Amino acid sequence: MGSLATHFFAFLFFFPIGIRRLLCSFSLYLKNPCVYRSKTWYMSEPRWKNIDLYFLLIALPIASFSEIFFFLTFSGQPTHRFAFIQQAAVNSLFWVVVVLVIIRENIDPSLIHEGLVFVFAGIVFLIEYSMMGKGISGLGGRVYELLGSLTLLCAAACFYLSFRPTAFLAEVALSSGLIFKGTWILQAALSLYSDTFSLKGCRKISLFPAQAITDVQCDLEDDRLRGVALMNLLFLLHFIGIVIMSFSLFGALSWNRNLRCGEGSGPSLADVDSESMLIRPLPEFELE
Repeated sequence: MGSLATHFFAFLFFFPIGIRRLLCSFSLYLKNPCVYRSKTWYMSEPRWKNIDLYFLLIALPIASFSEIFFFLTFSGQPTHRFAFIQQAAVNSLFWVVVVLVIIRENIDPSLIHEGLVFVFAGIVFLIEYSMMGKGISGLGGRVYELLGSLTLLCAAACFYLSFRPTAFLAEVALSSGLIFKGTWILQAALSLYSDTFSLKGCRKISLFPAQAITDVQCDLEDDRLRGVALMNLLFLLHFIGIVIMSFSLFGALSWNRNLRCGEGSGPSLADVDSESMLIRPLPEFELE
């Protein structure tokens, strides 16, 4: 998490995946809640619709190499070196998750158990949490502390789904957590690494080799405290916005089946039951 560019790429990674998982999980649940089962990835037909999965297969290694490039660029500053090499390692681990999903979904599901993929994803989230915001304190530390809580939420949801894939609420927590991580990472990028959207009385975190990444520099202590309160308020607003979006999406999918994706786009269980009632033959009565 060492620059505006890395934050923006993380937003492009987490936010679309979260939106896709939420849309497909809602669609699948509304089709038949009784047989709902979470999936490592909600595949589409035809396969070209899964272009986002294969895009990640290519983009994540490129992102890792970019982080290594920044690692070499800031080789004179140990704090910068540590931050960039950590991010490269996390990107590589998420790439392994993508590879496991592709092997399971396209080659042979029996090679890799579905629960194993969720467990590995949860471990990657825990590793990301352990590396998040290292060397940053104060206002910046509070931003990454809130981001860390979202990472723990995603890890807990992955571990729970590994042994209980029918838990719809755990899937919603994972999908919403990914969306929340994406929006909050973008918020952190704008507030901590941009002059245009920096907090009043504070300056962005510098990446020059002569300076260490410690915290957002504020002119007064009141500016720092106001900044912490503002970030807490923004976190709450992000949460409210995502909750409203989730309920609105669920309502829209319930009302219009054409909006559903993947395997959840077919007729719902209620429709099937109503049709079976209509075609059910009437009982015959014998006249005495």
